[in-house]
Amino acid sequence: MDYPGNLFVVAAPSGAGKSSLVKALMELDSHVQPSVSHTTRAPRGQEKHGREYFFVSETEFDAMVQANAFVEWAHVHNHRYGTSKKAIEERMSQGADVILEIDFQGALQIKKVFANAVTIFILPPSWDELRSRLERRGEDSAQVIEVRLHNAALEMAQVHQFDFVIINELFDRAVFDLKSIVHAQRLKYLAQRRARAETFKALHIS
Repeated sequence: MDYPGNLFVVAAPSGAGKSSLVKALMELDSHVQPSVSHTTRAPRGQEKHGREYFFVSETEFDAMVQANAFVEWAHVHNHRYGTSKKAIEERMSQGADVILEIDFQGALQIKKVFANAVTIFILPPSWDELRSRLERRGEDSAQVIEVRLHNAALEMAQVHQFDFVIINELFDRAVFDLKSIVHAQRLKYLAQRRARAETFKALHIS
């Protein structure tokens, strides 16, 4: 089904700056709204239930899987994450542009369900910088950081399957790149036809 809103799916290895870029985009563009995922992991830092994620138990997550409530779900770093199909559809049907931050597995699954979804992969400028960012976060042990770096190699090997790639070397430039992708997508013929259906109809354009 076509919706007036667009769907943007952003994936990246841990530490590449995905969350910071998406947050900056939403501060610049109020028309872009997040889709809050469900997860079985515990909150980190100042994260709040219903804002960054819906934090649920393993039992609650299992129930949602059985009810086919997720458009995608996956195991990531020993926890499960899922995206509610209903939540995405409701926001897009209202004309909002929805943006998702998920792992590459989820991004590719969503593309199968929402054919018009725009997939974006964020790369770090180098391995050394990725390691440095993970260490500066101060959230993970050295062992966990090694696991994240190992996973990053597997994730980045899938970058060719994405529509757009942003190298997050200079943050301001990466934000500009992300904003440019969103703006360009809105101007595509099919996106304009969905968002401005009445205008096309009035101009007798089928």
